Amino acid sequence: MKKILSIFAVAVVFLATSCGELPPYDLEKETQIVVGLEAAYAPFNWTDVTPNEHNYPISNQSGSYVDGYDIQMSKAIANDIDKELVVKAIDWDGLIGALQSGEIDVIIAGMSPTDTRKEQINFSDEYYRSEIVMVVDKTSAYASAKCIADFSGASVVAQRGTLYDDVIDQIDDVNHQTPLDTYSDLILSVVSGTSDAFVAELPVAQSIVNANPGLSVVHLVDGGFSTLDSQITVAVGLRKGDTDLLDAINESLLGISIEQRDTWMEEALERSDS
Repeated sequence: MKKILSIFAVAVVFLATSCGELPPYDLEKETQIVVGLEAAYAPFNWTDVTPNEHNYPISNQSGSYVDGYDIQMSKAIANDIDKELVVKAIDWDGLIGALQSGEIDVIIAGMSPTDTRKEQINFSDEYYRSEIVMVVDKTSAYASAKCIADFSGASVVAQRGTLYDDVIDQIDDVNHQTPLDTYSDLILSVVSGTSDAFVAELPVAQSIVNANPGLSVVHLVDGGFSTLDSQITVAVGLRKGDTDLLDAINESLLGISIEQRDTWMEEALERSDS
């Protein structure tokens, strides 16, 4: 009877997996936590070619390492839930698919818990809160802008598949350009004069400007983009069925103070500029 039940249990798991539904992450049995991120989104995450005390090996890119705010957060969470950390670099547009397929266990990649994404996956409590800004050529007329109305008529671009592309249409008479895949592409677009500005969150924008002194961050102090609270925070992404893992991660986040989070971000900004 036990053998029959065991076979039945295996069959249920097989059928669930074959239909696209994975068994829940087992906190007692699993020894690893596999984190997916872009490894190209400084200061949240970026790729290094040499190891150091801060970065971590990328398991699917031999000889590459990833550093940044997300990695410090990943290390802390893995330690708190007593799992070996494994990190995979995955293109932004492929992160949710990789999570749903079981290639990774969680997304820790500066991802905002938008309503659209919540339809597909679950999110933890926030682990960072940011500000939406514009990045422009420091010699352009837009460098003195104070609000989104000042960008009326401008050619504006953002990264594909992000909130920052979605909000561009809030600018009156804007030339909403086709979104680009990477921040390197966005930088080149502004530097070359193809775009007047691109939209980003503050830590990423500051890291870019620090590395590209010909660019400038514009803070929208007199009227910025209209956003939901969930759109300016970032959280850990998990599969819908992984409620035990979600609870464990939220418990871990409770133990990480705001002061510690701010320190990690400041240090990540400094390292990403070097």
